[in-house]
Amino acid sequence: MQSIMQNILSVKGLSKTYDSGHQALSNINLDIRSGEIFALLGPNGAGKTTLISTICGIVRPGAGQVLVGGHDIVRDYRAARQLIGLVPQELTTDSFETVWNSVSFSRGLFGKAPRPAYIEQILRELSLWEKKDSRIMTLSGGMKRRLLIAKALSHEPELLFLDEPTAGVDVQLRQDMWALVRRLQQGGTTIILTTHYIEEAEEMADRIGVIRKGEIILVEDKAELMRKLGKKQMNLHLAQKLDALPAALAGWNLTLSADGMELVYHYEASQQGGHIAALLQALGEAGIAFSDLQTAQSSLEDIFVGLLEERRGAEVSA
Repeated sequence: MQSIMQNILSVKGLSKTYDSGHQALSNINLDIRSGEIFALLGPNGAGKTTLISTICGIVRPGAGQVLVGGHDIVRDYRAARQLIGLVPQELTTDSFETVWNSVSFSRGLFGKAPRPAYIEQILRELSLWEKKDSRIMTLSGGMKRRLLIAKALSHEPELLFLDEPTAGVDVQLRQDMWALVRRLQQGGTTIILTTHYIEEAEEMADRIGVIRKGEIILVEDKAELMRKLGKKQMNLHLAQKLDALPAALAGWNLTLSADGMELVYHYEASQQGGHIAALLQALGEAGIAFSDLQTAQSSLEDIFVGLLEERRGAEVSA
């Protein structure tokens, strides 16, 4: 297994413009660490699938360089693709083939020697073992989604792309896939995940990337992103109604509710805890008592939406 500090994927200056004139990717620079789970977020049409398709050799790059495990995807494409597994959005399978034969055939496409014990392990982990002799046409949508993952893992890739892997699946299957992703990471597989379910990225990812209009606008460790960009809120339920905020508290970022029974305090997640004690002391000095308090922090979804709105605002004012 490669060191966590090494980059299994390095993208430098990658751009792609289609014949129609649409620029799908613009000067993408991205390094993916070996062994991490990286979540790529972005609205529809942002370039997520084009980026993945280019790295996987489905779409030819217009400019720039992509290295997978040190292998150039254009000059040394065979070695690069040996390291990559792709679970696409679309359910494209040979309906008349059996599950076992389909997964085994996918392994053979990469020149790998037969390894029945490994194929069995994959099918068991994905709850497909009992369906191994079933024709694909008889599988449910969730089972077909699991089959796509099995086919992508058949040749033991080091880098696995999951392009909207849980789109349209039920909650139980989504949780099963999350558990599988964790096991794959523990075994040394690097995973790049695109998803519309931001809670999925918040649950699974080590790092977050945001792409918009073909440009990477942010790459950050998830915990650091939450710390730097997350907002916190404290709600103080007052013991007695307050008609107006006292002048002594004007320096605090406080909002009084319409019924006068609640104070809301907004602050940065990166602030140290001492300011809370100072606020409570200031409330006491102002003669304001409270019966209860609650705190909450903005989610990754809040941060994601805020980033996109901020970028849109910058483009409008430019």
